[in-house]
Amino acid sequence: MTRTRHLPQRSCVACRQVRAKSELVRVVRTPQGEVRLDTTGKLAGRGAYICPDLRCLEQAVKQGKLNRALAKPLSAEMVEMVRRSLAEDATALRPGEKRTANAGA
Repeated sequence: MTRTRHLPQRSCVACRQVRAKSELVRVVRTPQGEVRLDTTGKLAGRGAYICPDLRCLEQAVKQGKLNRALAKPLSAEMVEMVRRSLAEDATALRPGEKRTANAGA
């Protein structure tokens, strides 16, 4: 009998859709207070997952869901930096392609 491998599931903080962890983007607040995208999924700090879609980022920011999840109010500069990083990361993926742990590394 073959065993199926467990795939970790996470929820997008904006749309609450449950997806495989590899399909979502992790936004992390590092112990130093810096907010950035975590393409490896291994950065230390408090993290929140969002769909790789600018609409979900905009919804999470507008409704304060990202601030609550990261336990820190985000400045406009931090939001813009995450927006640019997400846009760059999204262009690196082809439609339907999943993220891998070493993407961007």
